[in-house]
Amino acid sequence: MGKKNFPVLLRQDVETLGKAGDMVDVRKGYALNFLFPKGIAVRVTPGVMKEVAMRRAQEEARKLAIKQQAEQNKAALETIGRFVIRKTVGEGDLLFGTVTHENIADLIFATSGISVDKRDITVEEIRKTGVYPVSIRLHPEVTVTIRIQVTPE
Repeated sequence: MGKKNFPVLLRQDVETLGKAGDMVDVRKGYALNFLFPKGIAVRVTPGVMKEVAMRRAQEEARKLAIKQQAEQNKAALETIGRFVIRKTVGEGDLLFGTVTHENIADLIFATSGISVDKRDITVEEIRKTGVYPVSIRLHPEVTVTIRIQVTPE
């Protein structure tokens, strides 16, 4: 007796089969006795295929909107260009402490109203006054470089 392929659409991630939304071929008994009763998968029908196509289109539109917002934020940050942060300094323009990623994220939000995750900020250690380049990843495909000017309080 040969194996019969039975196409199903996964509703949940299944480690050995695939992720939710994937169409996979399984044995008929596995589908009928395990996947369907537990609600893990559904039989592939023309209606299900339309629903999958519609959801994929919605997801693509959502991702595009997120990227467009990141592009707008990049343009806004580039327009501002230089952000100024005031810190307490000692001898030789050395700061008491450092300028942290969180300080930079708070400064950007206070100046521009754009929220940036501190984990998406890349900057060398800032221990003196001066101007420093800061790279910010706004989206996996959108990165902006701004300048932070550290001045004495």
